[in-house]
Amino acid sequence: MSKEIIKQHLQQSFSQFEPALIDVLTEQATIKEFNAGDLLMNTGQNMRFTMLVVKGLVKLYREGVDGGEFFMYYIQPGNACALSMICSTKQETSEVKAMAVEHTSVIAIPTSIMDDLMKNYKTWYYFVLETYRERFEELLVVIDHISFKGMDERLESYLEKQFKDLNTRHLKLTHAEIANDLNSSREVISRLLKKMEQQHKVILHRSYIEYLK
Repeated sequence: MSKEIIKQHLQQSFSQFEPALIDVLTEQATIKEFNAGDLLMNTGQNMRFTMLVVKGLVKLYREGVDGGEFFMYYIQPGNACALSMICSTKQETSEVKAMAVEHTSVIAIPTSIMDDLMKNYKTWYYFVLETYRERFEELLVVIDHISFKGMDERLESYLEKQFKDLNTRHLKLTHAEIANDLNSSREVISRLLKKMEQQHKVILHRSYIEYLK
């Protein structure tokens, strides 16, 4: 039954894969389930799998030497973790944390077949390249925000991205969570959110932020 489920997920979420590749992944890969808050990947962890997200939402963080965390990007169904690809292929440890935002299902592809996939299946080869390109562009945006924008602009961009990625105007985020994602303080974020509310860009509710733009 699990093989049938893997094949269905691959056909639905990764329809660009050639039939022969889907057959190989169906035989070699496994399904892994994670609850909200579970870590899929932790800093310093040895990577034995590359993960394809087929259900749920995954949040990637970069951890600083002081223990602080910085939000990088989300991985949604139909996407893969580029960093898990790199780490598993080169047999390196992870330098990021990946956490399930909600109940999440992933297809775990063992490291041992990565070289063969790259050599023998063009659709996998192009998928890996496209995944690297997309994540690199997202990281460039993060770097630009840090380098050239003030915290007020970064906060607005962050909320806009949350709205687009989560597809909801009711963002269930605490001020402390936002501060953690932006490597700021809760007091600064609370002040800037209040300013945004006065500008009619958000409405601050008790348990969520309503995004109005």
